[in-house]
This record gives sequence, structure tokens and C-alpha cells, in this order.
Amino acid sequence: ANTHDNILFFTNSGKVFQVRGYEIPEASRQSKGRSITNFLQVTANDQITAVIPLPKEKEQKRMFLFMATTQGVIKKVTMDAFTNVRRNGILAINLKGKDQLGWVLSTSGDDEIMLATSLGSAIRFKESDVRPMGRAASGVMGMRLEEGDRIVGADRISPSTQKGLTLMAVMANGYGKRTALKEYKVQHRGGVGIFTAKITPKTGPLVSAHITDEEDAEFIALSKKGQVIRSSIKEVPELGRATQGVRVMRLDAGDELASVVLV
Repeated sequence: ANTHDNILFFTNSGKVFQVRGYEIPEASRQSKGRSITNFLQVTANDQITAVIPLPKEKEQKRMFLFMATTQGVIKKVTMDAFTNVRRNGILAINLKGKDQLGWVLSTSGDDEIMLATSLGSAIRFKESDVRPMGRAASGVMGMRLEEGDRIVGADRISPSTQKGLTLMAVMANGYGKRTALKEYKVQHRGGVGIFTAKITPKTGPLVSAHITDEEDAEFIALSKKGQVIRSSIKEVPELGRATQGVRVMRLDAGDELASVVLV
């Protein structure tokens, strides 16, 4: 983003806030930064789960924001619906029960979506399966979950980059693997998905899933106790769907992997 872009901040409670790029304090890589409450009117219970810079106005009508919740609900909204967001935020998705908004993706309308769950299932479907909705809508079912399961990863697959794509799955106890995307057939939204990882007490539940391509070079993994590693994606082996993966990060006793980001 640049300093004059409008940037959207989505929270786990389903609200969205908007600021200009220059309103976010600039700092060095090593600095801690400032509390987000200094420039966003978020509540103490709100957590930021997605940040999206808005493109130029003429491009917004052709683009969408695709949302996914931890309980498998999905929603697609035209990007221009978020051009004018009040200072104290507006509702982006109407959540039910204890559901939380976890992911917001910028999509073209022709993309595919991949969802992955903590118990090791994944589903791949066409974005066109979901019609555009208004901001106040609750969304539709993207993936049906077993009791105790939840969505831990949502990513988009562009039709222009299909070569060399893999789904990188990382488990709580530091195990991970990559699986060729061609092993995941395109289904309709709302299904239970297919097996994507063998979850055992040794591996722990799935905590992160990302689509990787040949241009992605490295990933950063962070544990709940603050341990962090940076490693090459090529060091994560490409294995079949019905495998546990290999150890990609050694953790101290009582620690677990919290999140992974591609860089």
C-alpha cells in the first residue's frame, strides 16, 4: 500500500474499520509499534484478523472481498461496498453465536477458494459458487465441520497461476508438509471436504494452511511462547494428502505453533 491508500482493518467480531495509509505510524523493523487503539476505535475484545488495502476506485467494481469464519461460513461482497466506512467502524458480516471472522481475501470473481480445518480436512471450490451479498448478510455455508473442528486456513487460487501450486499445512507440534494442489479436486461449496493431513497426538491439530507457488521463497513460524524461525519453503517436503508431514520446527516442552506467514 502507499500513504494515500484507504486500508481496511477487519476484526474477529465482524466489523471493519478504515484509515488512510499515512495515519498508521511508520516505524523501523525492530520497533514494537504503537497500540492499534491509537488510530482505530476498536474495543478491548476485538482482534484484527485481516488487513486489505483498497485499490483505485475504477478497479473496485470488478473486485470482491471474500470472507471466511472459523465455523465455515463464507461471504462475498463487492469491494466498492466498503468505500466509505465510518470512523467507528461498520458491520462487514453478521456473525451467529460464537463464530468469528478469521480471513478476508481480495478476489477477482474468477478465483478458487481453499479452506482447511484443524482436524485435517480441506475443500476446494469455485468462488463463483457464492453470489455477491450485502454488508449486513450472514453469508452461506462454505464447509460443513465435525463437532470440535474449526477452519484454520483460507486462501485463494488465481486462475492465472496454476503451475507448481501446493497446499502447505503446518501442525501445532511443529510438523508440516506441502501437497500438490492437483491432489485436491474442485468440489461444490458446503461439503465436508477431503483428507489433507493425518492428525495424531504426535503432530497436534492443524494450525495453518497456505497456498504456495514457485515464487514463494520463505516462511516465518511463530510459537505461542514467542519462539520464531524463518526457513525456506523448499525445505518443507512435498508429500501426499494422507501423511503426517515432518518436523519443520523444534519446540520447547509445553509450547505450540501459533501461526505461519509466507514471505
